Amino acid sequence: MGKEEKITMEAEVVEALPNAQFRVRLPNDHEILAYISGKMKTARIRTVPGDTVTVEISPYDMSKGRIIYRGPMPRRDRGAEPAQEAGANPQAPAAPGGPPPQGTPPTGT
Repeated sequence: MGKEEKITMEAEVVEALPNAQFRVRLPNDHEILAYISGKMKTARIRTVPGDTVTVEISPYDMSKGRIIYRGPMPRRDRGAEPAQEAGANPQAPAAPGGPPPQGTPPTGT
């Protein structure tokens, strides 16, 4: 008798718990307890509530799982551009010599 295959599903992180564990919601609205895989720990991949993750679930215990992948970051609204400073001309090139940074003494002989 061989090993059973793991079930892989997409899920959403609902809550961050201690010891790198998370409560995740599956597409069928069940919530399970999931921990981060070792490769995600070594790569220091941050997972926060609201992230979309891929979870492996063992068919023997369907209440626990392992997070093996964190999905792409959600896109932010790109409709508004940052405001330009008053009096700044976006067409003019920056001066190469420019003024020295604040707090440095002037160099002179």
